Amino acid sequence: MKGFRDKAVASKCCSKSTTDTPNRSLASLSSEPGSSNTKLSKGSLWSSLFASAFTIFETYSESPACEKKARNNGWTATVKRIVSAGSMRRIHDRVLGPSRTGISNSTSDIWLLGVRYKISLDESSGDATSSNGLVAFNEDFSSRILMTYRKGFDTIGDSKLTSDVGWGCMLRSSQMLIAQALLFHQLGRSWRKPFEKSLDHDYIEILHLFGDSEASAFSIHNLLQAGKTYGLAAGSWVGPYAMCRSWESLSRSKEEETDLGGHSLPMAVYVVSGDEDGERGGAPVVCIEDASRHCLEFSKGQADWTPILLLVPLVLGLEKVNPRYIPSLRVTFTFPQSLGILGGKPGASTYIVGVQEENAFYLDPHEAQTVVNISRDNQDAGTSSYHSNVVRHIHLDAIDPSLAIGFYCRDKDDFDDFCLRASKLAEVSNGAPLFTVTQTHKKPVNHSDVLGDTGGIQEDDSLGVVPMGDAEGYTNEDDWQLL
Repeated sequence: MKGFRDKAVASKCCSKSTTDTPNRSLASLSSEPGSSNTKLSKGSLWSSLFASAFTIFETYSESPACEKKARNNGWTATVKRIVSAGSMRRIHDRVLGPSRTGISNSTSDIWLLGVRYKISLDESSGDATSSNGLVAFNEDFSSRILMTYRKGFDTIGDSKLTSDVGWGCMLRSSQMLIAQALLFHQLGRSWRKPFEKSLDHDYIEILHLFGDSEASAFSIHNLLQAGKTYGLAAGSWVGPYAMCRSWESLSRSKEEETDLGGHSLPMAVYVVSGDEDGERGGAPVVCIEDASRHCLEFSKGQADWTPILLLVPLVLGLEKVNPRYIPSLRVTFTFPQSLGILGGKPGASTYIVGVQEENAFYLDPHEAQTVVNISRDNQDAGTSSYHSNVVRHIHLDAIDPSLAIGFYCRDKDDFDDFCLRASKLAEVSNGAPLFTVTQTHKKPVNHSDVLGDTGGIQEDDSLGVVPMGDAEGYTNEDDWQLL
């Protein structure tokens, strides 16, 4: 494979760059049967029109020529009225297909960020655990922090943009993953959003960190600033790899500001990449020595191990996820360390938090809401816009092949457990692992020697992958050409 081609979405009046986004290009959007390199599918044309419409809407005031033209044809005013009327969801459904909500009639277990829920649709079954599984799942799902498009915040740098509608979905999806890591770290995996006030101080503090202003440490304002090196810019789409590196950069910059009153993630950040030359060269490798080094640097030499966030950017195919990887993707949600997946349909990032059979449940950032900046001392704040009771799902084979998986390990024992599970998963991947684990970069680690007996991990038939050829005709190297 000769690599992916980056494409830009542009107009004569104003332009937007597309960074690290082979999956965001118009070519990858035309993945319908019968599409070709020279003929875009109807969905691709709709997606292109959708992106261009909001490009005009968000930037019309930057250029007098653009402003005059927009006023003359009335297009900007039309788009603005649509957004103001709350029609973002209807446009999103029209462009990318209607969202499927709720869970299926299946009684298969649901895995939500490392927690299993037994589902029974028969209330008379007599099994209290199974009967209450769906209720418990909904409580857990609705307690996950939701980040969506916002409008009305302070301008981002010199861009004059006061909203991220139409371009900020990957940033919002990444904020959700990081927010869950902070929830797990501060309040534990069993925490659920209380129905009554007052709210947990740590919970309010987390929401404050993700406010839409430069005063909030993990706002899109600060994230874009930290990600400039990786091509992040207001108004531009961005891919999972650049997103992961931007969080690494933001965490490092905030750590340097700690003595000046800034805030940093209370954990080391490790972006897992390929073995040979960093960003390419085979499946990403979790190197135990590298993880230890990240922890040591994070603690400034004071501790051998600290909590650690692992971000694993992947490209699992060209226009579609290679079917060989889907069973392994599903199994990652059974890891107690699971933080889910940054992924979705081409050009429309979501935050995938759970699976049931072939369906993936996700939180969707594609809803424009008015900005809400929560003070860290306001324990009676209204936080309803940061949660959702609507369970949306997508088939796993329909997600974009460019994605990133997150894991949070609280301590060394937790990290060792993660490595054991990851090694087991790689062993049964039939030669197509999502990522591998080594002690050093030079040779694979013998996990039974380094980490102890693996007998504690149960065999699971679902780990098996049916041997098959690549339907698209690409080799393993092709699938991993560029992250």
